[in-house]
Amino acid sequence: MTEIKNGIFKTISKFINGSSMGLAVIYTMGHILIAMACIRFITGASLDLAAIDAIVEPMINGVWFYFLHKIYKRVNQKQQQEREMEYGI
Repeated sequence: MTEIKNGIFKTISKFINGSSMGLAVIYTMGHILIAMACIRFITGASLDLAAIDAIVEPMINGVWFYFLHKIYKRVNQKQQQEREMEYGI
């Protein structure tokens, strides 16, 4: 079981590898599952309606997350370059 668990985590780590797209895809898949369960249990909506809402809303959030992460990486990289220039690293 440990080998399987380690293999899954290694595969996910290779897929993500700091990429905005990888993180956005993993985030969106998890968000879909969580949203579907919440909608179903909180509102009592049918599974098909819960699935529709759980797919549409997280996909929009996934796109938002992708662009947010790209902006974050760009800003963080600029700040790192400024620090390196300031301290001569």
